[in-house]
Amino acid sequence: MKPLIKLFFLVVFLFSCKDKKALVKGTKTTLITKVNPFIGTGGHGHTYPGATIPFGMLQVSPVNGISDWDWCSGYHYSDSIAIGFSHLSLSGTGIGDLADILFMPINREVDLSITPKSRDSLCYKSKYNHENEIATPGYYQVFLEDPKINVEITTSKRTAYHKYTFKKDEKQSVVINLGFAINWDKATKSAITIEDEQTISGYRFSEGWAKNQKVFFVAKFSKPISNSKLYADGILSNSNISEGIKTASQLFFETNNDEKLLVKVAVSSVSVANAKDNLETNGFNFDVVKKETEGIWNSALANIVVETPVDSLKTIFYTALYHSQLAPVTFSDKNGQFRKENDSIIKADNYTAYSTLSLWDTFRAEHPLLTLIAPNKVTDIVKSMLAYYETKKILPVWTLYGNETNTMTGYHSIPVIVEAYVKGIRGFDAEKAYEAMKTTMMQDERGLVHYKKHGYIPYNLQDESVTITLEYAYNDWCVAQMAKALGKNEDYNFFLERSKAYQHLFDKETGFMRGKSDDGVSWNKPFDPKHSNHREHTDYTEGNAWQHSWFVPHNVENFIKLHGNYEIFTSRLEQLFRENSEITGDNVSVDISGLIGQYAHGNEPSHHIAYLFNKAGKPWRTQYWVKHILDTQYNTTPNGLSGNEDCGQMSAWYVLSSIGLYPLNPALAEYEIGSPIFEKTTINLPKDKTFSIIAEGVSSKNIYIQSATLNGAIFNETSISHKKILDGGTLHFIMGAVPNKSWGITKLIKE
Repeated sequence: MKPLIKLFFLVVFLFSCKDKKALVKGTKTTLITKVNPFIGTGGHGHTYPGATIPFGMLQVSPVNGISDWDWCSGYHYSDSIAIGFSHLSLSGTGIGDLADILFMPINREVDLSITPKSRDSLCYKSKYNHENEIATPGYYQVFLEDPKINVEITTSKRTAYHKYTFKKDEKQSVVINLGFAINWDKATKSAITIEDEQTISGYRFSEGWAKNQKVFFVAKFSKPISNSKLYADGILSNSNISEGIKTASQLFFETNNDEKLLVKVAVSSVSVANAKDNLETNGFNFDVVKKETEGIWNSALANIVVETPVDSLKTIFYTALYHSQLAPVTFSDKNGQFRKENDSIIKADNYTAYSTLSLWDTFRAEHPLLTLIAPNKVTDIVKSMLAYYETKKILPVWTLYGNETNTMTGYHSIPVIVEAYVKGIRGFDAEKAYEAMKTTMMQDERGLVHYKKHGYIPYNLQDESVTITLEYAYNDWCVAQMAKALGKNEDYNFFLERSKAYQHLFDKETGFMRGKSDDGVSWNKPFDPKHSNHREHTDYTEGNAWQHSWFVPHNVENFIKLHGNYEIFTSRLEQLFRENSEITGDNVSVDISGLIGQYAHGNEPSHHIAYLFNKAGKPWRTQYWVKHILDTQYNTTPNGLSGNEDCGQMSAWYVLSSIGLYPLNPALAEYEIGSPIFEKTTINLPKDKTFSIIAEGVSSKNIYIQSATLNGAIFNETSISHKKILDGGTLHFIMGAVPNKSWGITKLIKE
């Protein structure tokens, strides 16, 4: 029976679609078949397998009900228990929240008066088997073994669609639990109202990572509600409304000789009325919506078309491209309204507001990728950040459901804004954006008071001082570039000078960035570059000196000079990758993963490092190590990510690096060249232009660039500008098994 069920749903999801114009004429490629959403749901990837559309408002996914680090998304592949299907999920973060508005179909009456302490006490949980589970872009299916109910889920931009198939003549019921929470989240107030025989509505307020999260919802069923039981904090309500801290309900439906029960759900941060407005009125056309959503995904995936005879590489690539478009998420309602953390309701006029902004991670590769594949989204993301700025007159750090979490270091909304501007993306108020950047970097919070006074952050005044100083230096450089572009020369000189803060922390004797006291001379001792202490009493964020001593993306040439010369610099880079992988300390950061020597690909601070060889006259070492990372840190299994996906960054690194490009300094609007692994890549650009990257002769051994041409002209550079890519054309590499140590060497660092 199980294989038959799986075969049936595999057949259902295969369908013909209209490909993007830029695909090879005459072919019919269904790119969603190349995606495996289960990649990253095991190990420490923290992804979810549920249904969503690119940057959609809803992420409808199964919830295991475990509160643990590897269940940050609500789901982990090692599990086999489901407690329901929630409508909001996080993709690959290191902190757990959401899993809001939980629905669970069941075939019997259960007692909801008992407040569950954990999933063990839930009376409606069910076993499932991965053999009877399918996930594809925009669609999720699982067979619940205990009630013997098949669950299918799909979604449009603002409406989720559920299809529950019960056994013939079995009781049909759905449990809605607004009180149960996982990880950092807890309900503070909730309510359920039965509005009519087919409609319920309600809300769930909670605090957790997002301190003031308010979710309003409406759900409409395909059959009338024949009976119901509503509970508030364990007490049965005698009306059609339950309101309390933790509310739950069980709804019953007549079978009517129909084994299927369909549900559609919409949410809003503003009100039930807005949720109703978000709810689509096109009936319960599950299969139609599913097909439309799969068409949307096919179009989104067709922005980059890769050609290779190796199927596993296509799976990894298109899954990465899929994961790169799950966040940020749509936050404004159909009428444009959305809620901010101070409970003000504002309207996104002529743009879509986005939330889930994991900026410490995503400024590095995901946002640069979006400037290529979704530039229309970039303007709206910038406008969203400027809207959040108005709350406290500080640009966002990590925004979740409209709330500032202040998670991680630096203000990396700044490089995202500057990158957009220097790449020619407009539609936002540049003067307002500059004001926001300057004001943010001139305020005193999050260590800036020390940074402004000393020129760096002293270790004895604030933890994570090295990481924060290096990131503020880069933020300052970005502000300087925007000031220059807007003709603000005095500000340009001020922020450019301040962007040299990294020089204060470089220790020439050891070659590492180190914590320095406020006396301006004393280093933090004892010093062990392999030592890690997670987020407390440390100079480095989620890492050690080996991993955090390389972040000077805005002035690599001067950074190399600090080391002495390019030979010293590259020998230290080599040592990073070849050093033993021991991490010392009693409270080692769990985020240090994907180790190659002391290089930690499982966390973002390492992501640019392999490309530094390009700047030091040894591009063939960039090519070698990038290929090694591509080969060892990604695969097609649930453990296919070496660390947290982090809202698209881990996957965006793969997407860009696998086609041969990477933005070492995103706000510079250029890409370093690495080692392309596909025979041909076609980037479909605006205005019907394409940019192709051909790697002639590429193979598992032929990883080194021998020569290159750009539109037929000799190309001997290790970077290419965003503008040249947007102009369209062809970058043609000849690949070989032995390094060509002359290619790309147009300028060496003077010794």
